Amino acid sequence: MKNYSQVSYFNLTAYFDTGTLKYMYFILVLSLYLSIIAANVLLIVLICVNRSLHEPMYLFLCSLFVNELYGSTGLFPFLLFQILKDIHTVSVSFCFLQIVCVYSYATVECLTLAIMSYDRYLAICYPLHYNTHMTSHKVFLLISLSWLVSFLSVIVTTSLSSSLHLCGNIINKVGCDNYLLVKLACSDTTVNNIYGLIITVIVVIIPLFFILYTYMRILKVCFSGSKQTRHKAVSTCTPHLASVINFAFGCFFQVIQSRFNLDNVPNMLRIFLSIYFLTCQPLFNPLMYGLNMSKIRIICKNLFN
Repeated sequence: MKNYSQVSYFNLTAYFDTGTLKYMYFILVLSLYLSIIAANVLLIVLICVNRSLHEPMYLFLCSLFVNELYGSTGLFPFLLFQILKDIHTVSVSFCFLQIVCVYSYATVECLTLAIMSYDRYLAICYPLHYNTHMTSHKVFLLISLSWLVSFLSVIVTTSLSSSLHLCGNIINKVGCDNYLLVKLACSDTTVNNIYGLIITVIVVIIPLFFILYTYMRILKVCFSGSKQTRHKAVSTCTPHLASVINFAFGCFFQVIQSRFNLDNVPNMLRIFLSIYFLTCQPLFNPLMYGLNMSKIRIICKNLFN
């Protein structure tokens, strides 16, 4: 097999010829991207300028919305550019840049959702001690750690992948994917696989189990608590739980496409599944929280009335 360890670009083969329809797809994708920017920026500004929203829950939300902007920016400009091209290639350096962006977005998302579940757990299960446990210093520490851990883990991942000798340059997706890139390697990938497994457990599996644990405790308090406690839990936990489920589905679709042969699945469906968590999640979160969080909803009503 020919060694492509010095390749300068990758071919993205998930794209297909749409003819003149590419301009319609371009407008649709651009509209979606602009909607994501508008929704997330609006909520970030609302949280920053309204002192009544300078509470731990809303500060964690602000970090989440910043991450939605960051993650969608790692995909949409690239996607818009590729839609208008006839030959779908990407340079090696830009491919690794996109991997850093997308993977760090997913890691920050997972860690932030876990931190938010911890915040809701303290607020509902230990309301009298909440302000003692969740200080402003702790809030900023948790937010900083979620971003720092994410970038450090992904930088190590891409460093390991960039040192591999490749035997091909074909990626069957609309964007770059580290797992598919590692599969192109002719050299030993044991270190990459072990590190990838460890990081997956640390930043995905453990946070998801932690979220499950906190919600089990929250449900226990709700069933034994007052009507007011149940109402508080439902109003603050529903959007968070919906966000966790939506993100989990997106990650599941991503794993399925990377690990299994989906040649029999329609191409449009494969493309949708591969970018689901970078398109639906960034729009889903601001809409869900904006509509369900009473303080944000009231401020939005006053703003537009």
